[in-house]
Amino acid sequence: MRVLVTGWSSFQDGEATAGDVLSMDAVSDSLIKAGIAVDVAWSPGLRPDGLRLECTDPNAYTHLLFVCGPVHGRQVQQLHERFACCRRIAVGVSIVVPNDSAVTGFHEVIARDAAGITAHRDLAAGPHCAQVPVVGVVLAHTQPEYGNRQRHDDVHATLTSWLGRQDCGLVLFDTRLDGRDWRFPRTPDQLESIIKRLDMVVTSRMHGLVLALKNGVPALAVDPIAEGAKVSAQAAVWGWPAVVAADTLTEADLDHWWSWCRAAEGQAQAGRCARNASQETLVALLLQSITEF
Repeated sequence: MRVLVTGWSSFQDGEATAGDVLSMDAVSDSLIKAGIAVDVAWSPGLRPDGLRLECTDPNAYTHLLFVCGPVHGRQVQQLHERFACCRRIAVGVSIVVPNDSAVTGFHEVIARDAAGITAHRDLAAGPHCAQVPVVGVVLAHTQPEYGNRQRHDDVHATLTSWLGRQDCGLVLFDTRLDGRDWRFPRTPDQLESIIKRLDMVVTSRMHGLVLALKNGVPALAVDPIAEGAKVSAQAAVWGWPAVVAADTLTEADLDHWWSWCRAAEGQAQAGRCARNASQETLVALLLQSITEF
């Protein structure tokens, strides 16, 4: 007996969702524990080095399992044609049109929901995922006041490419407040409540750095202005070393400061910054200016 596990995440142009992948993992892990030989087919967009559905030999398998998602459409129908020699089972799926040939082509359907049946808990509820750091990302917009010293495009190209290879949960946010657009916080309280729940911030924006340190969250900052500007100035004022200049930005620098921010030293330094956070110097200068007028 040898089983091929497929799903929407197996199709070359199929959409891969976390629920699909977790469900396929749940099924394949259970079969392996039962001593059954299993292969899992993946979309090349999701796992480029994985087994591709179109490269499989149907005659090598006794069973084809289609896991998760709605059962409908030409792609599912083609599975019945190509894997006609296999016993075909759909599990953890939704049945919308019971007499659809995509549905009736299976020898057995173990549905999670369908008209007239008791719904079952989705397969994605089974596997427990490893915890990874949650990292907020806030990038500076163009800043015309700096003229040809701006390096935003180059900095962000390097930074986002590097971020895409890190094992973490990325949360893109902005320091802009907007009472009309639900995607943005309306108040500083709402914004800082988001930041406080992060493990780390990666930013090219000055207030991304300042608000992270104010709340004791380590920040890897990149100054997008050649020769340094307000991001570098704030890092110096706070005594915060994890800042990289646009002129010298390399992925090796990002790797170094990423590790430092995640380590105990970076965590402790961020905590000290939070305890020492104050705007008293500027306020004192303001009061002095006003009273001396």
